[in-house]
Amino acid sequence: MRKADRLFQLTNLIRAKQPITADKIASELDVSVRTIYRYIDDLSASGIPIYGITGIGYQLDKDFELPPLNLSEKELESLLLGMKMVTAWSGIELSGAAKSLTAKIQAVLPKDMIDDYSDVVFAPDFVHNKQQKTLWEDIHHAIKKLNPINIHYISLDEVNSKRVLYPLGLVYWGSKWTLAAWCTKRQDFRSFRIDRILELDVLECDFELTEKVNLHAFLATTKK
Repeated sequence: MRKADRLFQLTNLIRAKQPITADKIASELDVSVRTIYRYIDDLSASGIPIYGITGIGYQLDKDFELPPLNLSEKELESLLLGMKMVTAWSGIELSGAAKSLTAKIQAVLPKDMIDDYSDVVFAPDFVHNKQQKTLWEDIHHAIKKLNPINIHYISLDEVNSKRVLYPLGLVYWGSKWTLAAWCTKRQDFRSFRIDRILELDVLECDFELTEKVNLHAFLATTKK
C-alpha cells in the first residue's frame, strides 16, 4: 500500500474511532507503534489538525472534514459491478439501496470518467425472481433480529420436511444462495438452498447466539 493511501486510511481510522491510542492504531493497520508516530508527524506537518492527549489517544479537530473521495477507473468499475451484483442477487431492500447508491455515485462523477467507464460486465437477475428476493429479505431480517424461522423445505432428492431453524448467515456460491442455520430438529448445523424453500414463517420469539451456535462456529465446520 502506498504511503499516501496509508495516511488516508490512518486519518479515516482516527476520525471513526477517536480518541484512539497509537497501540490500537498500530494493531488495526498492522504496523509498528513507531511507524504510527512517524505517520502522525507527517499528517501534522501536512496541516491535518490532529492532536494527542496522554492516556486517552489521538483525535481530530471537530471541524475537520476529509476531501471528497477520488476513485480510480478500476476502483469505480469494481464498485459499480458490486452494486450490480447486490441489485440483482440480494433482497428487495438492499437491491433498492444499491440502485440508489449507484445513481448517487454516477451523479457526481466527472463526465470524462462516465464516458471512459466500460459498462460491459453485467449481473443478470432473471434467475432470481421476486419470490426468492422476498425470501432472501425475510431471512436477512430474521438473521439480524435473531428470530427463529419455520420452513417447509424440499431437498435435492425431493424429500419434503418442515423444520424450525436459527438462521445464522446467508452464503452465495456463485449461482445459488444458501442459508447457514442451526436446525433445532437435528440439533446441529445445516445448510438450506433458498430456492428449495417452499414456505417460510418468521417466528415472533428470538433465539440467543452462544459459543456453540453462531455463524463463526458454522463456518469452522465447513473447513474440516
